[in-house]
Amino acid sequence: MSEQTLDTPKSPEQLSEILLVLDKEKKKIQAVKGIDKNGKLETVEPIKKNQNQFMRVDKNGDLFSNFFSNFFSQLKDPTRFSFFKVTEPVAIDMANEMKQQMDRPTPEVEQLMKQHEVKAEPDKNNNKQENRNSMETTQTTSETGGYRYKPEQIDWETMNNLGLNKEKLEKMNLLDPLLRGFKTNELVPVSLNLGTAVTRMDARLSLQQNDEGAVVVAIHGIRKEPNLNFAFFGHEFSKEDKENLLQTGNMGRVVNLINPKTNETILSIVSVDRLTNELIALRTDKIKIPDEIKGVKLDDVQKQTLMEGKPLHIEGMTSKKGTSFDAEVQFNADKRFVEFLFDRNNTNKQVQGNEKKQSLETPKTFRGKELDNEQYQKFKDGQTVYVSGLVDKKGKEYNGYITFNKGTNKTDFSFQNPNKIKEEAKPTEAHKTQTAVNSEGKTNEATKNIKEPLKSGQKNPDSKEQLEEQEAAKAPAKSKGIKR
Repeated sequence: MSEQTLDTPKSPEQLSEILLVLDKEKKKIQAVKGIDKNGKLETVEPIKKNQNQFMRVDKNGDLFSNFFSNFFSQLKDPTRFSFFKVTEPVAIDMANEMKQQMDRPTPEVEQLMKQHEVKAEPDKNNNKQENRNSMETTQTTSETGGYRYKPEQIDWETMNNLGLNKEKLEKMNLLDPLLRGFKTNELVPVSLNLGTAVTRMDARLSLQQNDEGAVVVAIHGIRKEPNLNFAFFGHEFSKEDKENLLQTGNMGRVVNLINPKTNETILSIVSVDRLTNELIALRTDKIKIPDEIKGVKLDDVQKQTLMEGKPLHIEGMTSKKGTSFDAEVQFNADKRFVEFLFDRNNTNKQVQGNEKKQSLETPKTFRGKELDNEQYQKFKDGQTVYVSGLVDKKGKEYNGYITFNKGTNKTDFSFQNPNKIKEEAKPTEAHKTQTAVNSEGKTNEATKNIKEPLKSGQKNPDSKEQLEEQEAAKAPAKSKGIKR
């Protein structure tokens, strides 16, 4: 991508399209505004004065597929609606034609609506694309320890539209795993800037090759729950499969999956991405079982159990603290290593569980910057820690101070050291004197005989009257002895 292309701004009409929606119950056409926190669709009348409220989505095929899949999965009662993607300049006219179709249907408008309808059925195009992403991400990325992609292969214009660039990815330690073909190991805040509208979401990212061989950005958005009711690479999930995936995050057995590109049958295991609830497949010939886990040497039978994706109970393992413990372990397709099952949350409540876990634990990462062990220990103890190399949304670096507030389970950030600010805010000696004399009835030798309240900062008499009053009190009392 040339520098000229990167620097040439595009209008919102060039970059974005509008989502129109047909409410099948109300038989009403509206423009999509968004989704509220309860999963309820928010809409507005598709008229000119509401244009600035219309949801705008990227016209790029891959970006839209990822966005709409995530959007649809968050929607409450999705079968009630039909969605249509239209270009912004003709959105209002299209909406008016669709409205007329509700009252006076014509074959021409019906065909037009079919052309613009977004198919949201998970077992069709969107699900195939999502499944292909899941298989490609895990089956072709870890074949070697080297790099699958080069920085120049990345479409940096698309990355820029997501609010990311090379420098920012490097500072967040995300570029290296992407170039190796892995997904980011944490959720990344993505901002899709369309000029007059910005769409924000948290997602894991990966690089993949499309059918033409070009490297594209795959956005793995957060889903409410894993999609277990439709075929996954040709595999229909049994009741037991579903229970295992929801309870442990792993299916617990090996199955034959069909590669959509080659129609090749591949022996694989299936797990759930605990950050996004996406289903992930890994071919069994990529599974690497260690010889030993926490001091316990595995025999051939135990290794075979893990190779088959089954859980394995191991006794007598040794923790980092030197204590002995027992636990169930299982190979996870997303992590590509053997995990301890007591760390797993119920994936049916995956996102909620992650948020709860994060709120109870002191985070080790702040705004993409991981604290070192010394910083983290102080941070956990409630001390203020100085952090450098933070990156803002524009990719600019900044520094600051963070303190973990145990009362709110949140991290407080300040550009200035809050301890120093508190120190500077302590009352001065002059203020202490004034408070002590005026409010607490205490005395100061230089002003103790002055009857009226002291002024701010006053330590000595400041008028002739006050001086005389103070000096008069110091004069020796007249003798009251017996006259001779």
